[in-house]
Amino acid sequence: MANAPEFDLVVVGCGAAGLAAAVTFVERVEAEGRAVRVAVLESAPEDERGGATRWTTAGLRATLDGTLDPFWVSMVQEVSKGLADVAYLERFEREVPTTIEFLRDHGVELVAASPGFCRPNGGGRAIVDALAALVDEADGAEIMYRTEALRLSVDPDGRVDGVVVRGDDGLTRTLSAPAVLLACGGFEGNPEMLTQYLGTDAVDLKLIAPGIAFNKGRGIRMAMDIGADTSGQFDSIHSELVDRRTSRADAVIYGHSYGIMVNGEAKRFWDEGAAMFQDTFELVAYDVWRNQGQTAFFVADRTIAERDDLSGLYDTDVAPVTADSIEQLAVLLGLDPDALGATVAEYNAAVGTGTFDPWTLDGLATEGIEPPKSNWALPIDTPPFHAYPVTTAITFTYGGLRTDTEARVLSTGGVPIPGLYAAGEIVGVFYHEYVAATSVLKALTFGRVAADHVAANAPNAVTT
Repeated sequence: MANAPEFDLVVVGCGAAGLAAAVTFVERVEAEGRAVRVAVLESAPEDERGGATRWTTAGLRATLDGTLDPFWVSMVQEVSKGLADVAYLERFEREVPTTIEFLRDHGVELVAASPGFCRPNGGGRAIVDALAALVDEADGAEIMYRTEALRLSVDPDGRVDGVVVRGDDGLTRTLSAPAVLLACGGFEGNPEMLTQYLGTDAVDLKLIAPGIAFNKGRGIRMAMDIGADTSGQFDSIHSELVDRRTSRADAVIYGHSYGIMVNGEAKRFWDEGAAMFQDTFELVAYDVWRNQGQTAFFVADRTIAERDDLSGLYDTDVAPVTADSIEQLAVLLGLDPDALGATVAEYNAAVGTGTFDPWTLDGLATEGIEPPKSNWALPIDTPPFHAYPVTTAITFTYGGLRTDTEARVLSTGGVPIPGLYAAGEIVGVFYHEYVAATSVLKALTFGRVAADHVAANAPNAVTT
């Protein structure tokens, strides 16, 4: 007779998806009066646990009552050009109210953000701290730090029955379990894989936060090694503009829409008002990396600087560069003063008439210049002038594993691989664009879904 498995569930990854799964599984099993045995693997040390989740502001594209943006599914379908898995998107939409309730029930305070959005008070770290504390308190559950998953263990019939890991002593061992959840992110922390899939200059991408340096794509590769299928666009990424003067994590400059963006030659290169900032901040960041040599500058004036409602869009710990003239500002930025002066003068001369409203497509546009500015085209003429030097940081990769609506990893033949699940950014969902503020929400949701399925299908589970 084979030995009993060491764990009921091994979770690879200690971010939103992995922790939500561990907590859900523990509570489900304990409620049925069964003993629980769960291992959560974290390749980082304890004081860096949580991966990308730990560092993000964790904006959630849902209201406080748990309603997902009603246009999200159709927007993802549209930008993916029909490639996104609609059933997966719709399952996510149905589960969001329960996920919002799950956060509240587990000690995460949610606060309103912009219209239709909420966020955890304390950002992603509040989620990590609250859920990890519950795992720490649970009998039979443990987080194994500085423990890297190397490969999946598979029985002769093709069922996943554990994970081979390497601990901080450098030695390997096998953690046996009838179910393994891969929740260890994409390959944003692996320059070799980034170069393989994204091509030239991938190594120039800055990491949005320290935690994603541990996301090496190992989960994707070890699942592919046993015949897992993939989905999502492997040659594209979610990226954001960050203040390049600071090493602080997540020092994002979201408000590119409310001034102008210029490159290292002091020329505009983007329609800053093409759509709402949450729908374009990824696209302009990608352009800065691909086409502007990783160097750009956001330029505005006192009119924008004095608006308290926009201040949160410039989330850096370094004050903007300021000057009393555009030419002086250019010198401080290392730009050609005449070139920046000419760019601003041309832009100002093209500004049309209308009423500025940063929270709607206000139609305040330029006329007769390329690129245009389709909305929010205020003149830049009121000193002091200010600027943020920015560069592009990678947040997560699009390509990953294919799963079904129960978070089961599918084979290349389209059937679930017994015992193998995946949730979070390791799952390939997006093509061409990311419709923002759903990354953490999706990770939490399918972490929960996976744990529920594992618990309900365990040999000794209570059936209802």
